[in-house]
Amino acid sequence: MLIVDDSDVQREHAVALGREHGVALIHQAASGSEALALLERLDLPPDVLVVDLEMPGIDGVELIQQLHQRRIHVPLLVASGREGALIHSVEIMARKLGLTVLAGLQKPLRAGPFQAALQRFKPPEQATGAPAATAAPTPAFTRDDLASAIAVGAIDVHYQPKVDMRTGIVRGMEALARWHRPGSGFVRPDLFVALAEQEGLIHELTMAVMARALAQAAQWGRRGLRLSMAINLSQRLLDRPSLVDEIAAMVRRHGLKSEQVVLEITEGTLASRASTALGVLARLRLKGFGLSIDDYGTGFSSMQQLARIPFTELKIDRSFVHGSHQRTNLRVILESALDMARRLDMVTVAEGVEMMEDWRLLQQAGCAIGQGFLIAKPMPASDMLPWIKRHQPRLQELRQNALPNP
Repeated sequence: MLIVDDSDVQREHAVALGREHGVALIHQAASGSEALALLERLDLPPDVLVVDLEMPGIDGVELIQQLHQRRIHVPLLVASGREGALIHSVEIMARKLGLTVLAGLQKPLRAGPFQAALQRFKPPEQATGAPAATAAPTPAFTRDDLASAIAVGAIDVHYQPKVDMRTGIVRGMEALARWHRPGSGFVRPDLFVALAEQEGLIHELTMAVMARALAQAAQWGRRGLRLSMAINLSQRLLDRPSLVDEIAAMVRRHGLKSEQVVLEITEGTLASRASTALGVLARLRLKGFGLSIDDYGTGFSSMQQLARIPFTELKIDRSFVHGSHQRTNLRVILESALDMARRLDMVTVAEGVEMMEDWRLLQQAGCAIGQGFLIAKPMPASDMLPWIKRHQPRLQELRQNALPNP
């Protein structure tokens, strides 16, 4: 570990914490410039870099920028006596530069959060000699590869449960496209969806995913499990005149009601197509489909879209949910969005729920539906009914953690 802090007292305190938690070798630097010089000299780079923000000369922000410019990729623990919002901003900056950030902590450092941050450290894969931050290359694929996969039904669908925040009862599923290429493994969805949009395959891809998801919802319904099904709808389809009738006909073929289907539209995609999208979205709503504004808070025209489009559901992006119990700024934005949605009579969904503390905060703030790894990861349809049976003890835990109505 390398600890960079201009305060002798704070630096020695961090050294003591590091030793207490089993760090074998600890270097110290009293300034950003001293840290950079030390990093150039060390034969073995540190596993973790603890960076204070307020230092004379090269401050912590500039040090992080220098690390990026010099291609020094060491996991960071950002520390400062300043407000949490400032620390969080530096965390975001470092991540956007491609650096790993273990945590942002306020000083004086405390043993519990410090240990939790160190536990997030993942050592490099020494057997391969690959640096920890290096990802495996994504296998190349072409338009023809994707078109063929769609045509032969090789695009699978996984499902992520959406549960009632008060009771833990499963209320619905989100359908998520998955593509497994034999010999290559899974292709990242953002990559093949982007290719589908660029190469004119998004209609075929969406209809294939929708058909499989609706068939699965109908099968679950026959077994007494009536769930809503959320399906992502690309902005590229909102110019298609026949879209509404196509979706309505597919829902009828599977014996479902339009009220069971929620179409998720990413907020940021609407601004450039609002004039053409309004008619399509209005007709979908007239036919009873739910409309969800997805990734709420990540675009630049949120309020305008809510005023113009008849959304029934507000889905708050993970970036405003994860860690909201620790960050005042996130909590205020989250609570404001939930309050606004209630006033607009919209269902509220929080995605990216991964910690019980965030679950409790969302309960207290009145969020209706939660989705995230705390509940379950996306899974194949064959795993869903066994998961629901196993979910019962977890359901009891979530009920016990419920807070009184605000």
